[in-house]
Amino acid sequence: MTGTSGDNSGFGRQAGEERGRTFKSANQTLRPEAGTPPPRRSRRARSQFVVFLNFVFSSIVFLVILAGFAFYFGKREFHQPGPSRTADTVMIKPNTGVRQIASLLEREGVISDARIFSLGVRAYGADSELKAGEYAIDAGASMHEIMELLKSGKSVLYSLTIPEGQTVFQVFERIRETEELSGTLPEEMPAEGSLAADTLRFTRGMDRGAVVEKLLEDQQELVDSIWARRDEDLPVKDKNEFVTLARSLKRKPALPTSVRASRPCLSTVCARACGCSRIPPSSMGCLAGRENHPIGRSIAPISTRKRPTTPI
Repeated sequence: MTGTSGDNSGFGRQAGEERGRTFKSANQTLRPEAGTPPPRRSRRARSQFVVFLNFVFSSIVFLVILAGFAFYFGKREFHQPGPSRTADTVMIKPNTGVRQIASLLEREGVISDARIFSLGVRAYGADSELKAGEYAIDAGASMHEIMELLKSGKSVLYSLTIPEGQTVFQVFERIRETEELSGTLPEEMPAEGSLAADTLRFTRGMDRGAVVEKLLEDQQELVDSIWARRDEDLPVKDKNEFVTLARSLKRKPALPTSVRASRPCLSTVCARACGCSRIPPSSMGCLAGRENHPIGRSIAPISTRKRPTTPI
């Protein structure tokens, strides 16, 4: 009996629990239950200043990553071969800025991006070291190689040769006809024998007046060096007299043997003055080539001059 009553009491409790339980419909059973709500943010975390600092920090990180990618791709572009397939020459005029140089190089097709070239030159600190001139750029030259070339100043050089024995007029004509030079010649010609006979190397666009000044300086250095090696017992008072004497030798008239034997040899005097076997022809200019100049006209030798005949 006892066991039976215990079993009945247990059955009653189970039935009571089933009567107190609420059953869900199929719809409610499939509906997801609400999750655990997130913890409420503190007042400090919700501060506007903290939000602003988070934004600033995130922006800095983003910009640093972006700058790193830009630096990597820019450096690779700056050092990789350029787009040109053939060698070319580029003329950089004086007082040209980095931006203008970059734009010129991009127009000529030797670089791919003017902005990358400008930024690269500034990154290397060479924006004030680029030199003017005409440069020969090899095919496929990179922006870095072009920058180094402009920094070195190794531009294309042209030659102007002044032969020995030419007059100032002839030298001026040669300078005037040289197309690679610019500017005008001096209005007043220097004295004969004052321009050096030499080969002058210059860059395109050099001023013609500067060429004349250079020839004058070279000739003055030559005369000074010759005068410093002269014999002290020569009958020549100063450098001007020496130059005049040397200049007169170039176009002096031919003399008969008897006359040459009876007068001192001026070429010997000049040779002793310079301490060598002969006088440099560059110091013996004349006005040959200017037919309207009295000195430029040839002088007939004494033995060949026609004398007026006297009627018998």
